[in-house]
Amino acid sequence: MRAAVLAGGTASRYGGRPKGLERVGGERILDRVTQALREATGEVPLLIANAAEAADWRSDLRVRPDAIPGCGSLGGIYTAVTAEEGPVLLVAWDMPFVSAELLRALVEGWQGQDVFLPESPGPRGLEPLCGVYAPSSAEAIKERLDVEDYRAIGFHDGVSLGVLPAERVAGLGTPEMLFFNVNTEEDLARAEELWRRDHA
Repeated sequence: MRAAVLAGGTASRYGGRPKGLERVGGERILDRVTQALREATGEVPLLIANAAEAADWRSDLRVRPDAIPGCGSLGGIYTAVTAEEGPVLLVAWDMPFVSAELLRALVEGWQGQDVFLPESPGPRGLEPLCGVYAPSSAEAIKERLDVEDYRAIGFHDGVSLGVLPAERVAGLGTPEMLFFNVNTEEDLARAEELWRRDHA
């Protein structure tokens, strides 16, 4: 199982700054995500990033820019899927509390489906930026990119989709924290507050 960190995008809601380099509990979010992926897969993640300075963020990560620029997070997913052979466990780089336990459950629960995602309390019901994507998902993703449908779950009707049930996710931590993502300064402040609450 390969691993990838999705760091593409313009972070428009975060003033254009690389939000994964912000710190929660004194540690960069990028480093938190990288560590969780390494523990879950034993692999050094590929960093999907378009910033010119991305290679300087962590010297141990190989950087791959989006294969098709300007396609949002779905373009990042497509890049991670097609960058190398084999299935890939990917996580967005703005999720400071994603755990190695959750990621291991995704790796162990995947049974060859095109896509395997955890259920989440979010509006989509699934967390598409924290899951396993097989090479077989690439064609359906590319079809949506070709018609400029950049929704992260817009291609799901064209693939086999497996789900890590909500009750299993809840047994691995609080879903609201596991899938918490930092998009704004307020989110970062809230993440720090949550970290301090858990480490009081």
